[in-house]
Amino acid sequence: MAKLAFLGMGVMGAPMAGHLAKAGHDVTVYNRTTEKAEAWAAKHGGSHAATPREAAAGAAFVMACVGNDDDLRAVCLGEDGAFAGMEPGTTFVDHTTVSAAVTRELYAAAKEKGIAFVDAPISGGQAGAENGQLSIMCGGDEDAYAKAEPVMEIYAKLCRRIGESGAGQTTKMCNQIAIAGLVQGLSEALHFAEKAGLDGHAVVEVISQGAAGSWQMANRYETMLANHFDHGFAVNWMRKDLGICLATANENGASLPVTALVDQFYKDVQKMGGGRWDTSALIQRLRDRG
Repeated sequence: MAKLAFLGMGVMGAPMAGHLAKAGHDVTVYNRTTEKAEAWAAKHGGSHAATPREAAAGAAFVMACVGNDDDLRAVCLGEDGAFAGMEPGTTFVDHTTVSAAVTRELYAAAKEKGIAFVDAPISGGQAGAENGQLSIMCGGDEDAYAKAEPVMEIYAKLCRRIGESGAGQTTKMCNQIAIAGLVQGLSEALHFAEKAGLDGHAVVEVISQGAAGSWQMANRYETMLANHFDHGFAVNWMRKDLGICLATANENGASLPVTALVDQFYKDVQKMGGGRWDTSALIQRLRDRG
């Protein structure tokens, strides 16, 4: 069993680190809010550190799942950053959804120190993290990925290297682009059914078994019909991710008209006070507009 560090005890990071501890690894955690790290250590029997550097000291693998580009830089770089505490030959695995640009920046900074860096954003939501059923899309050197894969598989149902550094983050952008359109389409379908006086549950029972079926439909339609959004992946985080997608599309020339439109719909949800609602709250925007 390896000595590991996990940085970020949010709704995703805490259960992922928990799976590592349950598998028998020696896990030290760090969180900007110390109380969360202390609570994790008390629950899982691991330890917690005051800084990313202290958490990373002696660890063969350091995993991170934080908020955004700046948060990731903060836990990696500087005197108290994880890179300062890591030894040459160790591996940093980033599960945060960030820009490919910051990924390549940190990949280069890690390489200068003899540290491997794997970008490994995740999909599957809080339930996927809690159940160890995440989909992990990775970028980085082949040998670094090969070392990290057995560790990541502890909380994954699928883990795959897509290409060089940044490829994992770019794949995650594809994931978010696809989700945005799917959730809007599902919202419109359920809203239409309500306006037509149909039983939404009966409608989904039928159409989910055909070409319209999707993960979003199977896992979100009931809460959408019940007007319940206090769960899942927050609108604020989705807007952050879609912002990365749109900025990257501006750089590479991709056309994302639906993504840009749905991003503005999520902005409307934020104005409704739903920034922390699940992304399926797009249907509430339609209801509010009649």
